[in-house]
Amino acid sequence: MQAVLRLIPLCMAAAGALAEDAAFEKREAMIPARDGVRLHTVLFTPRDASGPLPILLERTPYGATDSEKALAARYPHLVADGYIFAFQDIRGRFKSEGQFVMQRPPRDPKDPRSIDEGTDAWDTIEWMIHNVSGNNGRVGILGISYGGWLTTMALLDPHPALKAASEQASPADMFLGDDFHHNGAFRLSYGFEYAAMMETAKEANTHFEFDRADTYQWYLDLGALSNVNDRYLHGTLPTWNDFVNHPNYDEFWQKQAFPRYIHSPKVPNLNVGGWWDQEDFYGPLKIYELFEKDDPAHLNYLVAGPWNHGGWARMDGSRLGEIPFDSNTSKFFKASIEAPWFAYWLKDKGARDFPEAMVFETGANRWERYDSWPPRSAQPSNLYFRANGRLSFEAPADDGSDSYLSDPAHPVPYRHRPISPTYPGGGWPAWLVEDQRFVENRPDVLTWQTEPLKQEVHIAGDIMAELFAATTGSDSDWVVKLIDVYPESNPENPSLAGYELMVADEILRGRFRESFEIPRPIVPNQPTAYRIDLHTNDHAFAKGHRIMVQVQSTWFPLYDRNPQKYVENIFLAKDADYQKAQQTVYRSRQYPSHVVLPVVR
Repeated sequence: MQAVLRLIPLCMAAAGALAEDAAFEKREAMIPARDGVRLHTVLFTPRDASGPLPILLERTPYGATDSEKALAARYPHLVADGYIFAFQDIRGRFKSEGQFVMQRPPRDPKDPRSIDEGTDAWDTIEWMIHNVSGNNGRVGILGISYGGWLTTMALLDPHPALKAASEQASPADMFLGDDFHHNGAFRLSYGFEYAAMMETAKEANTHFEFDRADTYQWYLDLGALSNVNDRYLHGTLPTWNDFVNHPNYDEFWQKQAFPRYIHSPKVPNLNVGGWWDQEDFYGPLKIYELFEKDDPAHLNYLVAGPWNHGGWARMDGSRLGEIPFDSNTSKFFKASIEAPWFAYWLKDKGARDFPEAMVFETGANRWERYDSWPPRSAQPSNLYFRANGRLSFEAPADDGSDSYLSDPAHPVPYRHRPISPTYPGGGWPAWLVEDQRFVENRPDVLTWQTEPLKQEVHIAGDIMAELFAATTGSDSDWVVKLIDVYPESNPENPSLAGYELMVADEILRGRFRESFEIPRPIVPNQPTAYRIDLHTNDHAFAKGHRIMVQVQSTWFPLYDRNPQKYVENIFLAKDADYQKAQQTVYRSRQYPSHVVLPVVR
């Protein structure tokens, strides 16, 4: 593509000279995409480069990195290795032209005039290799969260100069498992607040102004979802309108999801995720799984560590909340995994000895190398719900059930109250590791647990809940949580005495038990099977700990309240539609509710 735009020095003092102590020459460019839209890009070239260098590209909707200080803080390990860095505002955000579309779907390849984030990445790379001096013709791309999704989009039809990638914490399916929904259940507080942040202003990340310190109470006072547009948004946010207009897994959501687009990888890709990612844990594991289906050249790799969303880039990873990991896991990732990854593919340095999966085993606090994920050494073992709140690897020999009343007017909070807004800051980043004792004695939360373990139970791989339950309503949500219960005596770390650490969790909206495309009412008072994917993990339940499972039907305001009466579109439900329901979980010979654990023998 012909360069038609200017390249303007930005790193200028008032007198117009470059700062003498700057390690980089900093410039900005408005890079033309194929449809004429110009994309604002900030370029950093090392001033002391001894030869041609590869380019590392990061694309973002949150505002491109525009200072050397921020660059050095974000990528110290890569700065030390020597790269040209490029940071770009995606179209319609901050200083880039064009219209912003949340999760713009992949284009129709039959239409030569169509564009998407992949073509914008392609056009950017084409421009840079011809117009950025001192590059060696190789480009790497990486990013976290939305930036990880943008990275994956660049891999669907990669530019020939794109030689390495690292998708990190990318969403993969916004209806089944990432930011906006899990198994069809709407992520209310995140979806509402994120849409307000992204679509209120072009050149800023704005935050909805709550008039209460406790957003739990604010969302409860809001009432039915239909009140959102009536009282606050008035149809002004495109993403909220999309939620309302697409309550099921229709073409709108399916065309954004990656399963129909990801095929055999053409570019080496390092997928990175965190076990306690509060936003996109599903995504990187799903993207890895999709690429892994057809990877004859062995270009697809996985890293999973003890982090929250992007925690490997923002914290030292030695702990999350109250939970210690006994080492600087983020430094290990940066120095021993990410830096060697890009150095090998972009600079021909080092050896190609990357493990298929490099995974941190929580509980034991050690890194493990696997030649496949899930590991072949794990065997599925059923852990059954039993009488008197017990869990056992032995199946029930009698009949029984446990019940609770689910009241939408008094939903179970998903973290300790007061619940601060999702953004900025507050308790959102580490809520997944909060001590679950704050809900254990609620009458609408059922709890089962093992006796203290006589030996370590190590799980590595996919976790599943097989729930047999009935409701007096015609719709219901089912939440299952797998918890590591610490001993009551913990002299080495008293703050963890009796701690209940959530290891895996998920929700299923009952109407989608058979199909996400075609919801169906639940038959009241009829035992019904629910299969709930608790995803994948690598965790050691230590000797003396207990394994706990909790079941509940509300998780608020992270998830909207199910009316518990079937309505065609919950986003259009009225306050009068919400009703109490008696929930029954069976633990019998005929209906043996249990979780399936991938136990390493």
